[in-house]
Amino acid sequence: MSFNVTAVRQDFPALSQSVNNHPLVYLDSAASAQKPLQVVERESEFTLHQYAAVHRGIHTLSANATTMMEEVRQKAANFIHAASSEEIVFVKGTTEAINLVANSFGRQYLHEGDNIIITQMEHHANIVPWFMLSESIGFEIRVLPVSDCGKLETGKLNDLIDERTRLLSFTHISNVLGTVNPVQDIIKHARAIAVSKKNTQLKVLIDGAQGAMHQQVNVQTLDCDFYAFSGHKLYGPTGIGILYGKKALLDAMPPWEGGGAMIRQVSLTKGITFADAPWRFEAGTPNVSAIIGLGAAFDYLTALGVEDAFAHEANVMAYASEKLKDVPSIILYGNDQREGVLAFNLGQHHAYDVGSFLDQYGIAIRTGHHCALPLMERYNVPAMCRASVGIYTTKEEIDSLFNALQRVKKLLG
Repeated sequence: MSFNVTAVRQDFPALSQSVNNHPLVYLDSAASAQKPLQVVERESEFTLHQYAAVHRGIHTLSANATTMMEEVRQKAANFIHAASSEEIVFVKGTTEAINLVANSFGRQYLHEGDNIIITQMEHHANIVPWFMLSESIGFEIRVLPVSDCGKLETGKLNDLIDERTRLLSFTHISNVLGTVNPVQDIIKHARAIAVSKKNTQLKVLIDGAQGAMHQQVNVQTLDCDFYAFSGHKLYGPTGIGILYGKKALLDAMPPWEGGGAMIRQVSLTKGITFADAPWRFEAGTPNVSAIIGLGAAFDYLTALGVEDAFAHEANVMAYASEKLKDVPSIILYGNDQREGVLAFNLGQHHAYDVGSFLDQYGIAIRTGHHCALPLMERYNVPAMCRASVGIYTTKEEIDSLFNALQRVKKLLG
């Protein structure tokens, strides 16, 4: 494997600092990854020298900025192997992407008496929008459960899917357990069940916030209808993300938000006609600087070699899964096939206490319910500690976490 993590870390200035008189060990990449210099500098260059409002501008700066933005749309399509850049919608992040699908696709295609399926391991972003919409429309929300070892009980799909099931929406990789769901197999299985029940209308949305960060994604191979992910987890800027949708679906969906940039014609007497997809879903002035920064993140990862980068992450995560088993009284959640994140608790001590003590040693982890309260309820805990890795994480940092947890255990008893 040609991946050089030492060289990669030099691209991330934040990693060289000290916190509480200890070298920073950043194990919170699942919440938000650090940014490489290449991304920061490209976004800064655009903002300082190339910035202009995009769309319809006749002057050079505007025309160039529009071209650059559309080039990033193509880069996003290439990154997830979409068939066309017209299947790529710029959004604020995964949360807005799912809300867009709920309020556009959902309001048009879901009716009272229909049902959708989500899972017990979903982030709130893939739960709350559907409950909000259900209160308005009156469709049923069914839940696919999670096993003790952190896997989806896909065998129960046959009982959940019927002739009125319109959507299956689930995460690619759990943001808590690190469970890698076999997306392609689940989609194929679900569609077969639906067809056997004379249902040809089942659509599939994948929350790829963690998936795009840790795996190479090919939306055509997966055969999902929608795929959503965020730039800030993918070493890009905050406030920008991608919604992929099959072109035929996007073309048939109505706009969610109204305003500038998403119209073709507005008349107070003749009515309004909308722009084609994907532009009809991008009302208002886009976050162009962040879009350019996201393009730099795609370039950075492509230049590194995503296959080698993700293999490095997997190797570090496998090491962490084994190493932390030797911490006294530790409880690890999920299974050893996890990717990206490792959730744990230290005996009966509250996750917040453990996280606070680790911070004193310069170790940054996430504590709390991780926007996954149904999963906390499933495991009967109020909170969990979560260590998460990125392309810059080293085994030495896992050793630091291991040693600090042993010290914390002695301090807390």
